[in-house]
Amino acid sequence: MARGDRLIRAAPDATEFITFSALLISETGPTQQTLTAAEATPSACLHRPAAERARHGRKAASAAGAVSYVLGYLVVYVTQSGRVEEGLSGINVFADLFGGDTISVWRGVGWVFYNAHFVDVDVPSLVGAARSVNFISQRDGGFAYLYVVPPLLLVVAGVAIARAAGARTPADGTQSGALAATGYFPLAVIGAFLFRYAVGDGGSVALTLVTAALLAGLVYPAVFGAVGGAAAGATAE
Repeated sequence: MARGDRLIRAAPDATEFITFSALLISETGPTQQTLTAAEATPSACLHRPAAERARHGRKAASAAGAVSYVLGYLVVYVTQSGRVEEGLSGINVFADLFGGDTISVWRGVGWVFYNAHFVDVDVPSLVGAARSVNFISQRDGGFAYLYVVPPLLLVVAGVAIARAAGARTPADGTQSGALAATGYFPLAVIGAFLFRYAVGDGGSVALTLVTAALLAGLVYPAVFGAVGGAAAGATAE
């Protein structure tokens, strides 16, 4: 079975995981006890007052957005770390030879993860300006399924958020699901700096910061989270 097919078929499990994680985190505070699995279910949330549901929905939004980001990175790491390590081996030989720091696999995986959001990596050139690179688009079509990873996880996050907020209509679900950006955006910005690799005199291999923040951090979670939220609201009982 193709990796893309396995990823899509795993969506129901991911929905349950993100939903439960978001609800559990939203229900836990400094002065609160952790709820049981039965108390943290979406159906239990629907019976709370509207103001309380909204408050828990906002907490769930941040949690679900953050969980989606982390899961997305892990999916790319598990499926691509071997290829990334192989691709970096030649570069690291020269870096080691000239006393430079080698590029870690986790950092290279981060570049690919952002490439899946259509965020390019700026690579300095020995002659002329830096060039923008998307490692996924430069490989054969077998890696195109990576473009599905962030949207799929964010749609699932939108479903989880809408359920936690008790959304009963597509409009309410859309508003709730879009809040996935509140958890996704901070990590997207942090990652853009974390995955930077310094080379030479002040140069660096780095993600395009504006695109990483606006496209990966805001547009992706807001749009796809809203889609998931709308679906959850439309199917709410």
